[in-house]
Amino acid sequence: MADPYRKESIMLTVSQLLTNKRTWNEGDFGSNRIERLHTISQACTTLDAARLMNEHRVGSLIVTDGFDDMCGIITERDILTRVIAEERSPIETPVSRVMTREVISCSSTTKLSAVRSMMKDKRIRHIPVIDDGSIVGIISIGDLNAANNADLSIEVKSMREYITQG
Repeated sequence: MADPYRKESIMLTVSQLLTNKRTWNEGDFGSNRIERLHTISQACTTLDAARLMNEHRVGSLIVTDGFDDMCGIITERDILTRVIAEERSPIETPVSRVMTREVISCSSTTKLSAVRSMMKDKRIRHIPVIDDGSIVGIISIGDLNAANNADLSIEVKSMREYITQG
């Protein structure tokens, strides 16, 4: 008989979330899952960044330098607050002018609870995942919410099994 007080968790670490993120389908926990990392050159315009985010239905892009190394991150919010709200031209404003250079990141072994705390404390919604100096993915607040929904579904299933068996 299942123990209703023991909460199973299918995802405890970033690595587990990234693995599940690659397999989620349209009908599962979250419809906007990415399967690959989206990047943009710091030399591109913020209009290019907005179009790329819209095309891939993502809220952030990893910004790369001329050597394909990460030099920042740009988010929808960056474009809204640092371009549109300041009445800059998206056609003329380069990504390098508005991107966040000091990127907060985590590793694939980081606990999801720690990632959630980082997002809350730093007031950010996207965190690149870096292992051995290479970017292996990106976690968004939406990904954490999807993982939480998956955990809640397991808990509900466990409770239903307990009720029907006992």
